[in-house]
Amino acid sequence: MDIAPDLRQNIVVTLYLLFTHNYIAIAYFCGIILGIILSVWKPSRFATFILIGFSILLFSYEYDKHIIAGLREQTLKSLITVTPHYRLSRIVNLFLSDLLPVLFYITGWGMLFGAIVYAAAKLGKRKNPL
Repeated sequence: MDIAPDLRQNIVVTLYLLFTHNYIAIAYFCGIILGIILSVWKPSRFATFILIGFSILLFSYEYDKHIIAGLREQTLKSLITVTPHYRLSRIVNLFLSDLLPVLFYITGWGMLFGAIVYAAAKLGKRKNPL
């Protein structure tokens, strides 16, 4: 199959742009795959924490990138119909735009940190049975 040079270049550029636009999501997805493999191969709390941590991080990334604007707009339109409520609007914006993304991010990395601490503690008990 012969591909025209301009089409070949466009395919390479498209793949490059796809990767650069989504490399964080791809990394988190690879972490989820690692968590699934560990959970199937040798089920443990460590594997579960890894899986949950990367899942939360991927959701956090997608929430921040794609979900937040629509959710904020939908929530504000359903809560504030006729009379403007500026205080409620600020609270909704603060919660959905500022607090939830930070909470997801901290929770995801906290789960991964917890997995590492748990594995280290378990390994320490095995080597030092006192």
